[in-house]
Amino acid sequence: MKQGIHPDYHKVVFQDSSTGYKFMSSSTKGSDETIEWEDGNTYPLIRVEISSDSHPFYTGKQKFTQADGAVDRFNKKYGLSNN
Repeated sequence: MKQGIHPDYHKVVFQDSSTGYKFMSSSTKGSDETIEWEDGNTYPLIRVEISSDSHPFYTGKQKFTQADGAVDRFNKKYGLSNN
């Protein structure tokens, strides 16, 4: 790797704004806000609007559309039939 062209990665804490869930990861993003983590050290805090704790896909609250209904509506709209 070339020296001096890559961003500096450091540990930061991300907090889900809607649930309060916190997790630590590496990032190049910084923050003026800090938080004391479970290990007793202070890290930059980055607030996010959605995380795996609140995203419908991960929480199991995602709504699935029925593909067969969409196909039927398409066939009705364009006059296609299975005859």
